[in-house]
Amino acid sequence: MQDGTYDPPRGPQGGSPQDPGHQNTEIGDPASIHVIVGRSRARIVLSGEIDADIGGDLHEATAAAEESRLPVEIDAHHVTFMDSSGVAFLARLASRSPHRVRVLRAPPTVRFLLEVTRIGDLLDIVDEDPGFELDDDGPPSGGAPTPAGVGGPSAS
Repeated sequence: MQDGTYDPPRGPQGGSPQDPGHQNTEIGDPASIHVIVGRSRARIVLSGEIDADIGGDLHEATAAAEESRLPVEIDAHHVTFMDSSGVAFLARLASRSPHRVRVLRAPPTVRFLLEVTRIGDLLDIVDEDPGFELDDDGPPSGGAPTPAGVGGPSAS
C-alpha cells in the first residue's frame, strides 16, 4: 500500500511495475519447452505458463526424453504458472520412467502443487542445478548447444 491506495497481489512472483525484478504473470508468459539430451541424462526445460494449451508439446517432450533412455530431469526454474496439465505431465513422466525423475529449481507455485497433489513423492525435488554435460561431440558448429526435440514458444 502506497499513498493510501491498495496494490492487489500480483501472483506468486510478486513485484510491481515499479519493481525492476517484476515478472508480469497477469498478461500470460508464453510457454516454451526444450529437450536437451546430454551424456548422462535428458533435460526438459520448461518456462512460462505450463497449461492445457501446450499439452501436445508436453507429450512430444516426454517422447523425446524417453527415447534417449537416460534419466530425465525437469528444469522448472522459469515456470510462472502450472495447471493440472503440467502436474499430469510430471506424474506421467515419473510413472513411466525407469529412473527417478528430478525437478530442478522449482518455484514456490510448482512446489506447492507437487506437495498438495502428492506428485512430489514420485519425484526428486532439487534446489540447485547440478550442471549438464553434453555428448563428447560437443555443441554443433556455431558454438552453443542446440535443444533437441520440441522448442520455441507455443502458440496460445
